[in-house]
Amino acid sequence: MLLIRRYLMRWLFIGFMSSLSCLVYADNPPKVSMKTSMGEMVIELNPSKAPITVKNFLEYVREGFYNGTTFHRIISGFMIQGGGFDEKLQEKPTRDPIKIESKNGLKNKRYTIAMARTSDPDSATAQFFINAEDNGFLDWPGRDGWGYAVFGKVISGTEVVEKIQRVKPGADGLPSPRVVIQSVTVIE
Repeated sequence: MLLIRRYLMRWLFIGFMSSLSCLVYADNPPKVSMKTSMGEMVIELNPSKAPITVKNFLEYVREGFYNGTTFHRIISGFMIQGGGFDEKLQEKPTRDPIKIESKNGLKNKRYTIAMARTSDPDSATAQFFINAEDNGFLDWPGRDGWGYAVFGKVISGTEVVEKIQRVKPGADGLPSPRVVIQSVTVIE
């Protein structure tokens, strides 16, 4: 019985602390600056709707994981995807996948950022994509019963998204020229 009580108290404490962190962000959501070889974007994150995803993304940002990665998948009129491969297109090692948060009410609207994943809904790690158009078919439940978890939006530098999405594939099928994410930093 004592073990159950300790377990419950621990989970109540964790839930309470999570609620407090959402309140802290309610008036001042975190923002990141993403500097690319084609310009800078500012992305506002939404921890109240996607706490697991935002926490995961910010951990990668703070460790400098995204610096020197590329937008390796660009589909004009759809999205730009990055955050997993370096400039030599070598895949970077990631932490364990996170639980999907696609049921959070956020929609895959133009200029929103969402987590990329495999066919397994709980497979997102570091890769993300920015919607270049409204992509409602990616919203929960989507075509696969899950959709893709939106966790923020570009609030400055939408012209950079437009510029990147117009990059054409080279002979190897990859974006040419390479669009490099030079740095991603939290704006204090």
